[in-house]
Amino acid sequence: MDIIFKSRNFEITDALKAYTEKKLARLMKYFEPEKMEAQVMMSMQRGIHTLEVTINVRGLLLRCEEKTGDMYASIDGAADKLERQIHKFKTRINRKIREIHGQVAAPAAPGPGEEPEPVIVKTKRFEFKPMTSEEAVMQMDLLGHDFFVFTNTDNKGHVCVVYRRKDGNYGLIEPEQ
Repeated sequence: MDIIFKSRNFEITDALKAYTEKKLARLMKYFEPEKMEAQVMMSMQRGIHTLEVTINVRGLLLRCEEKTGDMYASIDGAADKLERQIHKFKTRINRKIREIHGQVAAPAAPGPGEEPEPVIVKTKRFEFKPMTSEEAVMQMDLLGHDFFVFTNTDNKGHVCVVYRRKDGNYGLIEPEQ
């Protein structure tokens, strides 16, 4: 596995690198190590040590962030979160294999927020990967996001959005045809 270390307001020691590599090595048992690439960002702000880990495994993205008072504790927490994400993902894949026809679309999105004069502060560009709505929900959960934009293979290749609702369920936004 290739690991790229970056830091912000923090100096990464060899001991921290070795400890991080050891903790992330636990994840290699789930995937082929030569096809894994990890980016690790270590930062410190106001005494809070933050560790952000993004792992790319053949197009599947795993991401987590852990903030604690100690970088070693952040590394431990992030490794545990990533392992839980992988277990959750594998469970869903196995369930999907067992259920041949189990796909249900969720209700439409709620109304827009009530913020006065919103401003676009960030623009992000990425390729849409064709996938089913179930795969998009799994990817959204693995990234830890509240929504995910994707090309829906179930809907003639239209761009759709899945999102997490406040009641814990998921929603799917599809364009009218």
